Amino acid sequence: MDAVFGVLQILTVVVVLVALYRPVGDHMANVFTTTRDLRVERGFYRLVGVDPASEQTWQAYLRGVLAFSFVGVLFVYAIQRLQAFLPYSLGFPAVPEGLSFNTAASFVTNTNWQSYSPDVTLGYTVQLGGLAVQNFVSAAVGIVVAVALIRGLARAKTGTLGNFWVDLTRTLVRLLLPLAVVAAVVLVAGGVVQNFAGFTDVTTLTGGTATIPGGPVASQEAVKMLGTNGGGFFNANSAHPFENPTPWTSLLQILLMLVIPFSLPRTFGRMVGSTKQGVAIAAVMATIFAVSLSALTWAELRGAGTAPQLAGGAMEGKEARFGIWGSTLFGSTSTLTSTGAVNSMHDSYTALGGMMPMINMMLGEIAPGGVGSGLYGMLVLAVITVFIAGLLVGRTPEYLGKKIGPREIKLASLYILVTPTLVLAGTALSFAIPAVRADVEGTSIWNPGLHGFSEVLYAFTSASNNNGSAFAGLTANTPWFNTALGVAMLLGRFVPIVLVLALAGSFAAQAAVPATAGTLPTHRPQFVGLLTGVSVIITALTYFPVLALGPLAEGLQ
Repeated sequence: MDAVFGVLQILTVVVVLVALYRPVGDHMANVFTTTRDLRVERGFYRLVGVDPASEQTWQAYLRGVLAFSFVGVLFVYAIQRLQAFLPYSLGFPAVPEGLSFNTAASFVTNTNWQSYSPDVTLGYTVQLGGLAVQNFVSAAVGIVVAVALIRGLARAKTGTLGNFWVDLTRTLVRLLLPLAVVAAVVLVAGGVVQNFAGFTDVTTLTGGTATIPGGPVASQEAVKMLGTNGGGFFNANSAHPFENPTPWTSLLQILLMLVIPFSLPRTFGRMVGSTKQGVAIAAVMATIFAVSLSALTWAELRGAGTAPQLAGGAMEGKEARFGIWGSTLFGSTSTLTSTGAVNSMHDSYTALGGMMPMINMMLGEIAPGGVGSGLYGMLVLAVITVFIAGLLVGRTPEYLGKKIGPREIKLASLYILVTPTLVLAGTALSFAIPAVRADVEGTSIWNPGLHGFSEVLYAFTSASNNNGSAFAGLTANTPWFNTALGVAMLLGRFVPIVLVLALAGSFAAQAAVPATAGTLPTHRPQFVGLLTGVSVIITALTYFPVLALGPLAEGLQ
């Protein structure tokens, strides 16, 4: 029965995503190509002094992204440090400096890593004015960077990529806000909490007392999923019944995570003038997603060990409400979309099962990835794939009418090196520096040995790829991890954005090259298979040696 219900869940997700692929993708394409501005948008442009008809070079576009994000970091840091003086603080004190920096970096980079228990650390003003706002705007930044890269591929001899402030405003007003309002209402109807009740003391059935937290949960839950953010209102995240009460709300949250990332390839196809190109990119994403989900579900159902086999699978750390199938579907979705939300504890998965969410992030979260970041990551891999194919046949590589020369391939190569460098360097430094290692092993790791190493590796993988999920056995609220993971989140977000926008600018400045008999078709199954192989080989295999030291060794033990 569990298997039947699990398969029905997966089929429901597939059917809904296929049905929404065209309308949502077309709507996003219209948002970024129309010349009409809404009245509220025009008012905002006048307020900030932006000419909506003006275009920006990639350098100016980048300055807008960095300046906006820098102000966001300062604001989220300041609002946490001033929490004790703010209304609806619930009596909580100011958040410590190191943790405030880590949290500010986390939410501005769309990571939403949380080294604290949210419901007993942050008041409602910080939750709503700081974190929920960043759930919207950090997601919007990812989307507009992807749109800038699409424009670079679609335009010729312009050198401009649109206007960051216009793209950001339209993304918020026309896409994220309307969808979040609808999703929040549906979640409230499903039983997700939405109030300002604070803490309520109740008498239990046994005569004891318990404190039940409340809060504006549904409004934050909706955008955390839509924007592939992932930060929970409660420490248990989407395993908490106030955030995720029933199997159907869990399925809805899965759909919210996937709908924009899986529809963006349609937007890409519309904007470059060939919907077949979008279908090819979506097919690669879907293929990787299906393989990853199958491997994770198999590992958890197999449940090596006497207790899991007697239980019919590895149920430790999983909610009985969702079961193994609902847990692995959610876990695969969150780690393949840069969301980081969990409805089960990844730290309690089997060794090989826990490796799969890690690999999902190591892939660069491209299947379908975070809102925007998944698409531009996949397009960078498409550039590398075309370059490799060109080397094999001895031709100058071209993608969508743009030549891939030394500058383009250098930018693409640097892009795929950023996160592995951060992950491997961060993990290595955690054990190579004597004082740091003593703190990590004595304070942070509660599960010594191979699994403890995997917990540290997972943390840096999650932070550097801007995911936010964790192996919960690691205590990360320490000076080392707050600082190191915060830096990894910032570099893992903004260094790739710099490279993507530089690549977009390079493409936009080129003239279009007409297709010839020797041009590699990038919309056929042959290219889908080639891009899938390149995505796995170039990204995941980079981490094979370090995986062999952690989850692989533990799983084979």
